[in-house]
Amino acid sequence: MKGERVAQLELILRSHPEGLRKSDIARRIGVHRSTIGRYIDELKQYSEIYEDNNLVKIVPGSDDEPLALSVYESLALNMGVEMLLKNSEFRTPHLASGLRKIAVGMQGYAPKVSADIMAIADQVESEANLANSLQNETLEVLIDAWVSGRIVRIVHTHKEGDIVLDEETELAPYFIGFVENDKGRNPVTVTGRLRHTTEIVTLDISKIKSVTILNETYTIPDNLKAFRRMETPASPEYVVDTIPLTLLVKQKSALNSFDALTHGEIRTEKNADGTRICRFDAENSIELILRIIQCGDAVEVLEPVKFRNKLKDYLENILKIYR
Repeated sequence: MKGERVAQLELILRSHPEGLRKSDIARRIGVHRSTIGRYIDELKQYSEIYEDNNLVKIVPGSDDEPLALSVYESLALNMGVEMLLKNSEFRTPHLASGLRKIAVGMQGYAPKVSADIMAIADQVESEANLANSLQNETLEVLIDAWVSGRIVRIVHTHKEGDIVLDEETELAPYFIGFVENDKGRNPVTVTGRLRHTTEIVTLDISKIKSVTILNETYTIPDNLKAFRRMETPASPEYVVDTIPLTLLVKQKSALNSFDALTHGEIRTEKNADGTRICRFDAENSIELILRIIQCGDAVEVLEPVKFRNKLKDYLENILKIYR
């Protein structure tokens, strides 16, 4: 069985078929460079790994099939990429590399579309070389953290009046993409939960000065909204991934089951019969349902009604298995 680090290494190498230096791999995984050799040796037991000009590369597996698009899909892709370039500042060598691979694959059945996409790839690459390389590096690290499910430490700039300040934030990356903006092109952003809180923020990647992957994993809550409209490109955007939970708690110790979840302050009212009404914002995830089930009859969900019904349906589906 592959260890967590080895699985991370495989994902990163498959995401970078052009190869990576050991120092780059160490930075992406968040370990010291001296330990990467051991992970590479372990991964060689499962995949074919080799080094070429100090770049570590992975040989594609036999199950990796070449991409085959219809002429309709090819043209739609071509138009989509053109719209992307017109409506965003997104420029990265990886986009150029991916477009070339797709263009080569469609030369036989859609030569004109292939030539157009190849020209767009050349344009993207030339503009990416002129663009801020820090943004491309930032995006790569954020993607690696997102793929491996690891929290990052971000140093980014923000404005307080006319003063620009640096701020350090530890973030669990949930989404990487665009936020709608009425003032020019849409910025590339990262949305995630602030560590040790329930707050979700969206940061403009162009405002990020450095990113470090931390040795701590996270999971993305179910049914989380990705992006909402951003009022201004520089302002953080908050989205909801929690629900206002009201519980009838018959045994106070049952609240310990929720310690592993992300939740807000628990507000408690004691009833005359010794039970408690507890209200708090809890992460809207499958983990919340499992924690409530773990409490047995010591906890009852009162509100919201929609979540109560969801829990009821979940329990009934389980009972169907044993009836």
